[in-house]
Amino acid sequence: MSHHHHDHSKDLSSERLGWAFVLNFCFTIIEFIGGILTNSTAILADAVHDLGDSLALALAWVLNKLGRKQANPQYTYGYRRLSLAGAFINALVLIAGSVWVLTEAIPRLWDPQMPVTEGMIGLAILGIAVNGFAAYKLSAGKTLNERVINWHLLEDVLGWVAVLIVAIVLMFVEWPILDPLLSVAFTIFILVNVVRNLFQTARLFFQAAPDQNTISSVEQQLRQLEQVEDVHHLHFWSLDGEHHVLTAHVVVAVDLDIAQRRLFKQQIDAVLMPFALSHTTIELEFPGELCRDNEYHEHEHEHEHHHHHSH
Repeated sequence: MSHHHHDHSKDLSSERLGWAFVLNFCFTIIEFIGGILTNSTAILADAVHDLGDSLALALAWVLNKLGRKQANPQYTYGYRRLSLAGAFINALVLIAGSVWVLTEAIPRLWDPQMPVTEGMIGLAILGIAVNGFAAYKLSAGKTLNERVINWHLLEDVLGWVAVLIVAIVLMFVEWPILDPLLSVAFTIFILVNVVRNLFQTARLFFQAAPDQNTISSVEQQLRQLEQVEDVHHLHFWSLDGEHHVLTAHVVVAVDLDIAQRRLFKQQIDAVLMPFALSHTTIELEFPGELCRDNEYHEHEHEHEHHHHHSH
């Protein structure tokens, strides 16, 4: 059911992501060097954040290319799930980087060192420009990937605005503690986000339902069809948080002839349509048929499935 025609919007988004990645990555390297030269932990904290975003961009870019590859006998769902593995790696890099920044910044709270403010201001202005430009380029994008990355880039711009403000304040007053304070605050903000995302990723990784409301409303809608006596073995999970998969067994109350069956399937399609699912498999069970997944698990589900009444 997935759409495999190559429209140019896709190639465009790939190009935009590629550009944003190269730009961001080169800039991240400048930041790490700049942070060390200007003796500013706030800039190092920003550098870690940018490194994470560069990785996210690289991942989005690679997936954009792979996502266009057809599903094959080995990867029957295509490559969508790779994004979850990527999100894990990205989170680990950000956590490692954040811990490193904290080990640099926390001792400085007791022994603040004055950073080189002119260098900080220069880097901050560059940071606002680079991330602003990347965000501007991606703001044309419609894909979820691009929207998420765009949000990250805007967050980066805000991070740099904070660095700029601190640097300007430091030019006029000797409060070197502002630099480690800002970096600690910023790093904690990054860590909170990372942990939140990790939790989401893990849920999808273990094939949790992407959201509870959808699954209960799918079940409700199916049960409302007049021929349907019962719905069971309903499985709903997500390849990557965007592309969802649904399978279900639908127990039909009466035997249907071919024409009625066709009509019934159309009704099911109509019910599922609004949910925009990527893959759906619906098994119909007619009166007197045993559920094929039940015969093996009869003893496990003894209490659940007593709905094969004799008519």
